[in-house]
Amino acid sequence: MASRPPANEAARLEVLHEFEVLDTDPEQTFDDITRLAAYICHTPIAIITLVDAHRQWFKSRVGLSFSETARDVSFCAHAIKQPGPLVVRDALDDERFRNNPLVTADPYIRFYAGSPLTTVEGFSLGTLCVIDRYPREITPEQMAALRVLSQQVMTQLELRRTIRTLTRSVNEAKRKAHELEQRLQDED
Repeated sequence: MASRPPANEAARLEVLHEFEVLDTDPEQTFDDITRLAAYICHTPIAIITLVDAHRQWFKSRVGLSFSETARDVSFCAHAIKQPGPLVVRDALDDERFRNNPLVTADPYIRFYAGSPLTTVEGFSLGTLCVIDRYPREITPEQMAALRVLSQQVMTQLELRRTIRTLTRSVNEAKRKAHELEQRLQDED
């Protein structure tokens, strides 16, 4: 069952695009976090997902060959609508997911735990999630670690957004200074 977009969807998508991360190359920083999440949670699959208007795109992935799925089959589209993690112990027992093609066919998702990637403004952009092909539980310690790692993903994304903003401001200041210098030279 497809998840309806959150009430703040237009603003959430605008903020997502401000990060300028969609469709970028893999990066060691994010791949390390994803590998660590899979290791801590003992799952064959871990993903950093970003939920766009019609798809979920994977910034980093362990255990999957594809880099995105349609949003209407996305577990993460459900996860971004709640304030805390989403845990699905057995997708076949959950009416939202039992007929999902990601459950009934490859990768045969049975277990899912996703911690939202939430901006300082409060927008959930996606998740750091772990997935298994067998029903299972997640320990409180594993869930706490998943939350900490999702916060680290957001720290990295926020840092990059801040650096881009500062770089643009510095470049604009340099451009204005150069224009002022040119005008002063022209007046001489």
